[in-house]
Amino acid sequence: MKLNPEYYLNEDVVALAKDLLGKVLYTKIDNEITAGIIVETEAYFGIKDKASHAYGGRRTNRTETMYGSGGIAYVYLCYGMHNLFNVVTSVENDPHAVLIRGIEPLVGIDIIEERRNMPYTKGAISAGPGSAAKALGIDRTFNTKNLAGEEIWIEDHGIQYKEEDIAATPRVGIAYAKEHALLPWRFFVKGNKYVSKPNKV
Repeated sequence: MKLNPEYYLNEDVVALAKDLLGKVLYTKIDNEITAGIIVETEAYFGIKDKASHAYGGRRTNRTETMYGSGGIAYVYLCYGMHNLFNVVTSVENDPHAVLIRGIEPLVGIDIIEERRNMPYTKGAISAGPGSAAKALGIDRTFNTKNLAGEEIWIEDHGIQYKEEDIAATPRVGIAYAKEHALLPWRFFVKGNKYVSKPNKV
């Protein structure tokens, strides 16, 4: 059921970000398994993308993870408080990544509720990248972990959304990326309450 490692080597990060909708993201922490259906993503197109941490070939301790071969986790701290989980894609030294912005709780819902201190019936439990990561217990210790391993992985459960049920909009909170801020590289499942705002098309 785990995605084939080759899946992540796709060099078209935009297509991959869309295809990840409906896939199921799992974590196993202290023998406790939690999982959620991916319902919102954003694509970051490596060195050519002004919104990407790796724009212009920037290499720092933080961004080095992005330059690895696709199929590993890239987790960074945003605003000094939120851990954000990204799927590194494409081949080595081509630093593409997909930010997971929202998940619909599926497995270990009681654990997810405990981590977020709210009922799973509230969309806010896992809408938005910081909330999604927290719901699944993802912190920076997951950075560089293999997505085909035993601690964090993605499965294909055959959940597919029709083209008309998927929205493609500009990414969120990247005004600094100038004209690249307008690219429709954020994808989400229309009408799903676990999608972050703005959740209208």
